[in-house]
Amino acid sequence: MHVLAGNESSDGTTYYQWQDRNLILNCRLQPKAAQDAFAEVMEGRIKIRITAPPVDGKANKHLIKFLAKQFKVPQDRVEIMSGDNGRQKRILIMDPQVLPAALQLDRTGDSPAARTTRT
Repeated sequence: MHVLAGNESSDGTTYYQWQDRNLILNCRLQPKAAQDAFAEVMEGRIKIRITAPPVDGKANKHLIKFLAKQFKVPQDRVEIMSGDNGRQKRILIMDPQVLPAALQLDRTGDSPAARTTRT
């Protein structure tokens, strides 16, 4: 798995947020990759590489399977909220049991920039 430099993009936006115990990821999908992996954060989105092609919903199904495995949840607890037909997606992960170390997720949902600017 590719190690990320941080959970913020260069403009200071974070690619995830918490809604109670549920996690929402803003991602950019790269289908037909050499291997399944989390990649870099760019423009407020985490790039996710998957091996499946973007044909007949195969990439979406594979993405759900990959995320379910990474977060240790059943596949029916991973939902594509928006972006079904595009590379930019918003993904809901219901009550993740594991937070993959490569993603450097903070359970508070705050980015480091937001925590330092709060008064």
